[in-house]
Amino acid sequence: MADKDPLTPPKKQFAIQKLYIKDISFESPNAPIVFTEKWEPHVDLNLTTQTNKAPQNLYETSITVTVTVKNDDKTAYLVEATQVGIFGVDGFSDQEMGPLLGSFCPSVLFPYLREVISDIVTKGGFPQMLLNPVNFDALYTQQMQSIDKSKVN
Repeated sequence: MADKDPLTPPKKQFAIQKLYIKDISFESPNAPIVFTEKWEPHVDLNLTTQTNKAPQNLYETSITVTVTVKNDDKTAYLVEATQVGIFGVDGFSDQEMGPLLGSFCPSVLFPYLREVISDIVTKGGFPQMLLNPVNFDALYTQQMQSIDKSKVN
């Protein structure tokens, strides 16, 4: 068997191994009263991403979104879901891994999470909740700048 040529960069490999919902919850604490009131919702949205190393060349990236919708200062519903992907990654440099796992992988997951939120809210009896697109490149850049600033201080 021939040895690998040290001057030849390793072949880059990226593959989606698995996509799944890890956690989901829906609450409508003021139903059925909320359905009888004029619908003027106030939406509060919180989104977080996380990546963990898994065995071999696998990485688990997740996006968790929490949506709290209030109507007339009463909680109409609260929905939280975590969409996860397991990605096979090999041959990328350290400089490439950050954006790949911190931006690209969440971008792959987000459409699935958007669909889950929309479906569960509709099944809860409320108007469809469409999450706006998210620029994960910008979020990743902001996160890296925040980390750099904290190292300086």
